[in-house]
Amino acid sequence: MEKELIQFIQQNELNPFNKTKTQIKKSGQSVYKTRDAKSVHTKALNIISRQFTFPETSNLLDFFDTTSNEQEITIKQEYFKTLSPSNNDFLKKLKSPRPFWNPDYGIVVVTEEDSTFQSLQKLGCNVKFIVDETDLADLEKYDIVHVLDCDTFRPALERLPQSVFLRSPDEAYLERHVRTLSGWKENLEILKQSSSEEINSLVEELSSLSHLFSKSENKKLTRDLAEEKLEQIKSNISNQIKQQNISSDLLLDVINKGSLPLELKKIVKQSIADSGLPENIFLQQIPVQIDEKELEKELRAQELSKFASKAEEIKKNSKILVQIPKKIRELEIQLLLFDFKSSLANWMQNKTFPILATELSLEESLNEFLENPSPISFHLNEQHKCSILTGANSGGKTTLIEHVIQLLSYTYLGLPVQGKFSAPIFTELYYFAKNKGSANKGAFETLLTQLSKISSGNSTLILADEIEAVTEPGVAGKIIAASAKYFIDQGSYIVFATHLGHEIQKILPQNARIDGIEAKGLDEFNELIVDHNPVIGKLASSTPELIVEKMARNSNIEYLKFLNDSLKKN
Repeated sequence: MEKELIQFIQQNELNPFNKTKTQIKKSGQSVYKTRDAKSVHTKALNIISRQFTFPETSNLLDFFDTTSNEQEITIKQEYFKTLSPSNNDFLKKLKSPRPFWNPDYGIVVVTEEDSTFQSLQKLGCNVKFIVDETDLADLEKYDIVHVLDCDTFRPALERLPQSVFLRSPDEAYLERHVRTLSGWKENLEILKQSSSEEINSLVEELSSLSHLFSKSENKKLTRDLAEEKLEQIKSNISNQIKQQNISSDLLLDVINKGSLPLELKKIVKQSIADSGLPENIFLQQIPVQIDEKELEKELRAQELSKFASKAEEIKKNSKILVQIPKKIRELEIQLLLFDFKSSLANWMQNKTFPILATELSLEESLNEFLENPSPISFHLNEQHKCSILTGANSGGKTTLIEHVIQLLSYTYLGLPVQGKFSAPIFTELYYFAKNKGSANKGAFETLLTQLSKISSGNSTLILADEIEAVTEPGVAGKIIAASAKYFIDQGSYIVFATHLGHEIQKILPQNARIDGIEAKGLDEFNELIVDHNPVIGKLASSTPELIVEKMARNSNIEYLKFLNDSLKKN
């Protein structure tokens, strides 16, 4: 499963530092056959996506979101059961890499081949196309010249002391890899907090090259520094001579003969060495003086070789440096995987994996769409394949239907849920949400057309919310009852939420059941007191009188008060 996930990330070029989620075209047939069903499924996926740090991580859910069968679901569940909760807060500290390092020496790659020139440009190299002698003259200003595929001008380039001949574009401008790595400096430090072995291994490997973009702490030799150190050397020699009580005769020998005795030679030599500067720039005499010729020589050598050590160090690490893009890509993939696995594992705690069975059953199930959900129990089985769900407005009929879709979404992804849930393998799920428009012939015909296209059978689930809204109330109950009978006979599972329970009760088809979500009154805040848990086998009133009472209590409008009083009297 892990190998396939990595291939999925690579194929879709997912990156943890993309600011928006890449739109991936899904393959295969979806279980969700209506726009409303797909909308609720997406809503269920978004609940999980909120757990992730990176926008792209949610795309990994699409890898699991395929047309399901029992074997596939079992494999997914077994994979998710292996995940362990882990602290991933450090992922939020990561920032998009911003390279800051550049070599402090001039470097260019030259070629005569157009295809090579284009390849080098794509690699991000500072590249120059050689056409004539003028182009060669321009190369004098560069400290290093990398040469690739130059046959015509090869003799001239060989005479250029800073030329380095390459065999392939991969060898060109290795400094680009150091620059890329420099952008990861802060992230590599943060990632040392990771508990992932894969991430830690890559971080350790990449961190070992961080010295290549670190600034050198060596003090640069200058004339001012040499003169400053000279005064320190003289002072040190003077102090040591005083401490050793050098005789006047010995000092006269130094003056007369111009040579230092062994005792003084040791003092002078050690004092010069302690300065930390090259010993050859000082004349070992008393008084010590700067050797102007040697100092100029050192300053010239320093200027000429200021880039040599870094360039040489980069060259020595060439085999590792060319691997940096690959290693960084591996790290990006592992970051997405860690975000996915750790976030899911944390979200999955105290949840139960669904069971695949012939019965659709919710037991003490909590709805992830709600902030403070009540535990819900509900079921459909071979004896009752259809529920005519009745009850008050805002009582929870729509919420229950969408809760069922949510649970099925997580089931087919292979994920656990809150509470106990079992369900058949539905290959087709239809959901017709509440119509928000007015009842008219066009809407009614559209609904009938949609219902007629349902490929019904034992693996079909049909959910509909107040479909009576698209036609006249008088005949709507008969249409719902007849539709329920038709789809029951086809073997489908059905939930129809409706306010027409009384009408349907009289013509309820076999294997159908009326359930109710009851409103029991108003609380102290004039809100409906509703038991969102459906009562199996009981018709619940839509209780319009409670809505009227709520409105009357919350206003001083005479009409509402009159209407409320009239309903209570009758």
